[in-house]
Amino acid sequence: MTTLTPGSDFPEGVTFTYIPPTGTLDLTVCGLPTKYDASKEFKTGKTVLVAVPGAFTPTCQEKHITSYLANLDALRAKGVTRVIFIASNDAFVMSAWGKANGVKDDSILFMSDLKAEFSRRIGWANDDRTGRYAIVIDNGKVVYAGIDTVRGSIENSGAHGVLAKL
Repeated sequence: MTTLTPGSDFPEGVTFTYIPPTGTLDLTVCGLPTKYDASKEFKTGKTVLVAVPGAFTPTCQEKHITSYLANLDALRAKGVTRVIFIASNDAFVMSAWGKANGVKDDSILFMSDLKAEFSRRIGWANDDRTGRYAIVIDNGKVVYAGIDTVRGSIENSGAHGVLAKL
């Protein structure tokens, strides 16, 4: 298990699967899943990686994603270059979740942590679902890692909690 603490390097060998945005909000139009080498990509820029237990689930939909959509400009003002949501859902479901929330570009990317592989690796998974957490990576270094363990809470992993740590 990799422990993520401020100052530590983001782990090597972390990949997610996603469908790059197509520019359309049509849920019936989808591309093919592709690998995203997070270990490589996170070495440049400032990334907020947000994990949720499941796309379209009540807290994830009603609180979590909406907190990030409402605060994208504030995150960008703090130097965030990318926001990535992960869940144990497959890449097709994650792509549809992004479209259902009006995201048709790369302002927020939606990726699959299938079988919660990465989340289990860092010890923040519940069975085969990701936990609810946020990690900020700045040029390959973890600068914040916070998990919410109280059902329905996004105190540490929502946009307001992350902004308070930037």
